[in-house]
Amino acid sequence: METQGKQVVTIGGGSGQFILLSGLRDLEDTQITAIVSMVDSGGSTGRLRDELGILPPGDILKCILALSPHQNACRSILLKRFKKDRRLAGHSAGNMLLTMLSRYTGNFPAGVAALAEILDVNGTILPVTIDRATLVAELTDGKRIYGEEAIDLPRGDQRERIKDVFLVPHHQESISVYPPVLSAIEKADYIFIGPGDLFTSIIPNLIVPGVKKALQNTSAKIYFTINIMTKFGETHTFSGKDFVIKLEESLGRQVDGFIGNNTKPSQKILDTYREQKSDFVEIDRTDPFWDHRDLLLIDVLDTNATIVRHDPIRLTHIIREIISNK
Repeated sequence: METQGKQVVTIGGGSGQFILLSGLRDLEDTQITAIVSMVDSGGSTGRLRDELGILPPGDILKCILALSPHQNACRSILLKRFKKDRRLAGHSAGNMLLTMLSRYTGNFPAGVAALAEILDVNGTILPVTIDRATLVAELTDGKRIYGEEAIDLPRGDQRERIKDVFLVPHHQESISVYPPVLSAIEKADYIFIGPGDLFTSIIPNLIVPGVKKALQNTSAKIYFTINIMTKFGETHTFSGKDFVIKLEESLGRQVDGFIGNNTKPSQKILDTYREQKSDFVEIDRTDPFWDHRDLLLIDVLDTNATIVRHDPIRLTHIIREIISNK
C-alpha cells in the first residue's frame, strides 16, 4: 500500500481529535497537521484564558500528547493537576508549561512548537486562530448561550436546539485565521474532520473567517467521522444524516466521504448514557440520502473502554485504506 508523501490534515478539538491523532501518529509515509479549535473555556484552560489573557491551551495540549511517542510516559505528568498552591490549584502541569513557553517565546504558536519539540512530536499542530474569541450559540427560541463550557454542559432537563454558533472577538473588530492553517489546507491531500462535539469542537474551526473558503477551494479529499453517540444540548435526537447535513451546511459544500460506526455499545453502557439523555447515533444505510455518498459504515467502536469512543487503531486502519486506495 502506497501512502508516501501524503499530506494529512485533521480538524477538530477535544478528546475526539486526541483519539484520532493517537492512531494517526504512526501512520507511515504521511505528514500530519492538526488544526485545533481555540474556544475551550472550561477548567484550567478557561482560568488561564481569563486570568492571563492567553489562548486556551487545553485542546492543543491533548494534540501534542497524542502525536508524541512519549504519550504514555508524559500523559500522567502533564495532565496532573496542582493541589497545594492556592494560585496553581486546579491547573494542569501541561497547561502551565505551555503558558510559560508561550509567554517566554512571545506568542502562542511558538510556545506550542517548543513543547512539541520537547516531546518529539511527529507532526504539526496549529491553532485555527490566534485571536481570542468567545463561542456563542443561538437557540431556536432566540436565546443565546455564551462560552464553550456553558454550551457543552446544558443546565436543566430541556433546552432548545442549537440553531447556529458564531464567534465574538475579545479585543479586535474581527477574527482572522492563523495563516499557516490556510497553507496546510491548500497543500493537503486528505482532510479528516472529527470525531468530536459538532457545535463546540468542529464547527468553531469552520466559522473562523477564511477556513470555510479554503475548504471549498481545496483539491484535498474531505472525510467526516460521524459521532457514535448524541449529546444532550447539542445533537440530541440527531441521526447520522443530521450530523452530515449540519456539517455540510457549515462548510457550504459536500464532503467526499464519511466514516460511520455500525456497532452498538453494550446495553449496560447505553443505559448509562441514556441517563444523560445521550443515544446511539443511527445511520440508515437504506436511506436514499446515502445513495451517491461514499459512506464507510464499519465497526470502529472501542470495546475496551467504559465510555463510548472510537478505537484509534480501527480508525487508523480505515484511514490507511482510504489513503492507499483513493
